[in-house]
Amino acid sequence: MEMLSGAEMVVRSLQDEGIEHIFGYPGGSVLDIYDAIFQCSDIEHFLVRHEQAAVHMADAYSRATGKVGTVLVTAGPGATNCITGIATAYMDSIPLVVLSGQVPTNWIGDDAFQETDMIGVSRPVVKHSFLCRTAQEIPMAIKKAFYLASTGRPGPVVVDLPKDVQNPLHKFPYEYPKSVELRSYKPTVSGHRGQIKRALAALLAAKRPVLYVGGGAIQANASEQVIELAEKLNLPVTNTLMGLGAFPGQHPQNLGMLGMHGTYEANLSMHNADLIFAVGARFDDRVTNNVAKFCPKAKIMQIDIDPTSISKNIHVDLPIVGSIEIVLQQMLNLLDETQASNDSELICRWWKKIEEWRGKNCLAYKTSETHIKPQQVIESLYKITDGDAIITSDVGQHQMFAALYYPFKEPRQWINSGGLGTMGFGLPAAIGCKIAFPDRPVVCVTGDGSIQMNIQELSTCMQYNIPVVIVLLNNRSLGMVKQWQKMFYGGRQSHSYMESVPDFVKLSEAYNHIGIKVDTIDELEPALKRAFELKDRVVFLDIMIDPEEHVYPMQIKFGSMEDMYLSKTEKTNA
Repeated sequence: MEMLSGAEMVVRSLQDEGIEHIFGYPGGSVLDIYDAIFQCSDIEHFLVRHEQAAVHMADAYSRATGKVGTVLVTAGPGATNCITGIATAYMDSIPLVVLSGQVPTNWIGDDAFQETDMIGVSRPVVKHSFLCRTAQEIPMAIKKAFYLASTGRPGPVVVDLPKDVQNPLHKFPYEYPKSVELRSYKPTVSGHRGQIKRALAALLAAKRPVLYVGGGAIQANASEQVIELAEKLNLPVTNTLMGLGAFPGQHPQNLGMLGMHGTYEANLSMHNADLIFAVGARFDDRVTNNVAKFCPKAKIMQIDIDPTSISKNIHVDLPIVGSIEIVLQQMLNLLDETQASNDSELICRWWKKIEEWRGKNCLAYKTSETHIKPQQVIESLYKITDGDAIITSDVGQHQMFAALYYPFKEPRQWINSGGLGTMGFGLPAAIGCKIAFPDRPVVCVTGDGSIQMNIQELSTCMQYNIPVVIVLLNNRSLGMVKQWQKMFYGGRQSHSYMESVPDFVKLSEAYNHIGIKVDTIDELEPALKRAFELKDRVVFLDIMIDPEEHVYPMQIKFGSMEDMYLSKTEKTNA
């Protein structure tokens, strides 16, 4: 049997797990692991400029590929810098394994240099965590970490590695476990046949059904089953922010995104539905608005692999626990076996009503002779990329414009922080995606507030030649904060105007990248075309947009799903 040190066991375990890329930052408590990485040719390590960015890169790498992202950081501030990134992944159910250094075991609790209780600090935002007190525990801890991160409802797992456990002078027998079984952890994957039968009967009997698809469908790789079910039964489909791409954006049955900034037709279809079939969606507050007024006429069905997510926010009449891909396939098989169908005449009537709502054309906007509209930027981006780019975003108005005006063709194409809403996510996320898919165009759509939170990662792009395109919608303010202040705080812009922003073109050039400033609509498409022609360079487009543009539709607070602002001067009957 091979004899390895604890540090070597960490690296060999990652190799045996099939890990190809790690994102990290070295420090004293993990130098033995970094020395072992130096002697390993199978794993590519990317040196970030901030540990939070390392987690965002691994997170986006996971979202884009479906694999588990891997992070390696040192103890103390190195580990605590990861917390926002870990929380971002936790809120969106993204599988990560974060390896953190720790002070030697005999110093734990002594307030040693760079000692932080990483297990305690991270506990509220991880799926599980391990503290390895001996080198022999490392292979099993890492095997369990990857198993837990990627199964059931995915999520981040922390493995804390004290300095003495890694000691290169102490060698122990190494064997990586072939499998792992945890007595108290056995996620249900197949749905209950009786429940599936009842759900299918309810779906076929519904007069006004809506298929409500969330990020869980993407995590479960269930897009094929979602499309097949929707097409077989001619169901209207709406996606959450996290579910965009699970159902093709240009498909005639797609109603667009629902919720706070959802389309008029999606929100009205939900409000008037007699049956809502939630697939990998958790009825969060960005969708439901006032839960007491949520979809009053609808029977609710929900599939989720996490039983604690069912009836958590909204009472569910017909729950199914299981993996979405498997449960939907079971339902489709049952549909084929029974040769059953819904009432096409009733469904056509429902579609006729939906088409009336579509006729509202809620995403229409007025162009300007003096300003570029953010909607024009996203529409031009879609045109130039033919809708094939991987799009990452930060959080704010630009995120909503991207979600509404770039119809995503496929899952894992739209990468954003939905649950936590983390500014600073976009650029490192784009880097993680480009590493995963070097031959695909990757675009970070961002704002002048968000981009500055992790802008140092332009240095990482330079070191590793990671050619992403940055599309900055520059309105010289914290746009979404400003919009709320205009609408609900009497126009008092308290600290939402960015009085001082850098020259982003010169800043880009300082990192040896290409910066282009766009001031007029005539400059927009030529600048975008040039950005994508320069395939081997980072191109930073600083696009000056209308600073007064708002995102609409927008739900009216405390209202139902049908209560919306449609523009600055129009709203539905609240």
